[in-house]
Amino acid sequence: QVQLVESGGGLVQAGGSLRLSCAASGRTFSNYNMGWFRQAPGKEREFVAAITWSGIIAPHTEYADSVKGRFTISRDNAKNMAYLQMNSLKPEDTAVYYCAAARGGRLTRVGEYDYWGPGTQVTVSA
Repeated sequence: QVQLVESGGGLVQAGGSLRLSCAASGRTFSNYNMGWFRQAPGKEREFVAAITWSGIIAPHTEYADSVKGRFTISRDNAKNMAYLQMNSLKPEDTAVYYCAAARGGRLTRVGEYDYWGPGTQVTVSA
């Protein structure tokens, strides 16, 4: 089992920045791919960003087209933490953001992730 808890959400004006954190506990964090997803009211949960587990090669990152160049995902295996730095925020980024962990599979697919946090609300005002 992996337990995940997000933090860092809040209310920010358009153009502002937030940094989301995901604290992991349980099984070996470094063995898991980590992803960030979001869900706006009335919409399906969608992929935002992901980073592969850290083995002998540098981790690989992927981003949704809508956040490329604005969001950055990172991880600190020594602290069992994952992060999502969000810059140049837009009102359409408003959603509940979820951290998730997976042993493998397609990084962009919701169904590939085994563990989820409860989510943190991000609200971007115009």
